[in-house]
This record gives sequence, structure tokens and C-alpha cells, in this order.
Amino acid sequence: QVQLVESGGGLVQAGGSLRLSCVFSGSLFSINTMGWYRQAPGKRRELVASITSTGTTNYADSMKGRFTISRDNAKNTVYLQMNSLKAEDTAVYFCNSRRGAGPDYWGQGTQVTVSS
Repeated sequence: QVQLVESGGGLVQAGGSLRLSCVFSGSLFSINTMGWYRQAPGKRRELVASITSTGTTNYADSMKGRFTISRDNAKNTVYLQMNSLKAEDTAVYFCNSRRGAGPDYWGQGTQVTVSS
């Protein structure tokens, strides 16, 4: 069974930075594709960024150049460095884990609020 615990959210001014962390509990973290998603009030959950077991990254267009996803397999942790934050980045950010055709696992989410 996989458990994901996010941390690092909070309140920040526009233009500021935050780093989110997601700790993976379970087996074989290194072979999972890890992702960050976000959901703003009244909107659908959307992909922010993902990183494969080999380190290949993918970003939503609006996050390219501002956000960086990374992973530390020794710590079973995935990170999301968010720079140049905007008010429209305000959302609950969720960590996701998937492996092949297996189920998706989700964390409980961490709130990010950007004040303008």
C-alpha cells in the first residue's frame, strides 16, 4: 500500500517561492512516475508536472520556466520548486504516484495561497 504525504504549502506573496515535498511510503519508489497536480476552487484538477523513474520531466505550459520537479530516490521524496508565483497559482496541490497500469495513489493535498 502506498501512502503519500505532502508538505511545504502556505501563504506567499506574488513573485515569491515555495518548495513542496511529498514523501512516499511503500515499496519501489524509484520505479514510480511521480506527479504534482493542483485544483483551484471550482476548477478541475490539472497536471502541474511529472517525473518518470528515469528522470524525464513534463510540465504544463503555464508552469514551464517557473516550476521544477525533482526526486530523491534515497529519500523516497519528490519535490516541486515553485518560483515567480502568481495569484492564479493558488490551489490545493496534490502528489500523485503511479506505476505502469497499476492504480493511482494520491496524497491529501497541501494548500498554496498566493496573495497579489
